[in-house]
Amino acid sequence: MFLKELSRKGLVTVLYDLNGTVHTLKGRVHQLNLRDQVLSLKDDREKVWPIRLSGIKEIHS
Repeated sequence: MFLKELSRKGLVTVLYDLNGTVHTLKGRVHQLNLRDQVLSLKDDREKVWPIRLSGIKEIHS
């Protein structure tokens, strides 16, 4: 899966939809939970942000 490969490369930028609004988040992949369909990113302030896989629009490495 390409998300596992991105987790090894370091910083990623994710554009995702949350309640009809597109947001951008840059960070490192903290956890990929395929059972719950959630990608968790850790930003530069060490805060973990959960993102639903269904809401992801684009991923850039």
